[in-house]
Amino acid sequence: MAETVFSLNTGRKIPALGFGTWQSKPGEVEKAVEYALSIGYRHIDAAYSYGNEEEVGIGLKKAFEAGIKREDVFVTTKLWSTHHRRVQENLAMSLEKLGLDYVDLYLMHWPVAMNTNGNHPLFPTTPDGSRDVDFSRHHVDTYLDMEKLLHTGKVKAIGVANYSVVYLEELLARASIVPAVNQIENHPLLPQDDVSDFCKAKGIHITAYSPLGSTGSPLLTLPVVVQIATKNGVSPASILLSYHIERGHSVLAKSVTPARIKANRQITKLERDDMNDLAEVSSGGNLKRHGNPPWKVNLGFPDQ
Repeated sequence: MAETVFSLNTGRKIPALGFGTWQSKPGEVEKAVEYALSIGYRHIDAAYSYGNEEEVGIGLKKAFEAGIKREDVFVTTKLWSTHHRRVQENLAMSLEKLGLDYVDLYLMHWPVAMNTNGNHPLFPTTPDGSRDVDFSRHHVDTYLDMEKLLHTGKVKAIGVANYSVVYLEELLARASIVPAVNQIENHPLLPQDDVSDFCKAKGIHITAYSPLGSTGSPLLTLPVVVQIATKNGVSPASILLSYHIERGHSVLAKSVTPARIKANRQITKLERDDMNDLAEVSSGGNLKRHGNPPWKVNLGFPDQ
């Protein structure tokens, strides 16, 4: 497969198909990353909060030892919410775990800060069990600290994740550097066209996560998706991944199974009619036509 890439507003290139590491179990992600890179993936997505950056780093190291050049691999990781007041520290922790001198993209994972000195390093809670949110820390102040990282050489670009238009407007009003990327949950049942259109207008690239839908999503079995997959001779998952690339977005495919990791590389060129049919899923037309299985979008904080 010819590698599709998109240009960021920094001038750097981001591979359209990325390999995600969220929720990969201990002992699996190292082999998955190594295998993904061995068959052609060149975009690895990680995060401090996933708790597996060390294994991701080992997978990267083995791939580099096998001859893949570091400069040919686009690595993303993310600032976690308990470190909004300790941006440089969190980056240093991620670089050490990943075994890297720099990352190609550093994202603010959520535009919400949590208590730096709370009762848990990742998910601090208040006495009533709710998230211990630091309301005194504004997400834009955190981003301004991230801007300073660009002068260190330890990040090549910065961006955000899980940002709505409202948050983006707040950010752009004060930021000196337009985010290179906004990583959001995105699929035909959650197209987020308002965010996508806003980002396109501002030169912010979209990376889609959970492209197959959240847990319990019917996307893989929707007749329209199955029909397009059958017509193109690929899996429904490949159609849902191709949908994003056709939109001009990069997309994260996640699996620890070699066969599926390989199958997800089967990106296909979708015809206009295919995209129109998938857009009809977004508007509810195909769900109404084929039934609406019990399902809900997972937008709870904090997740991916």
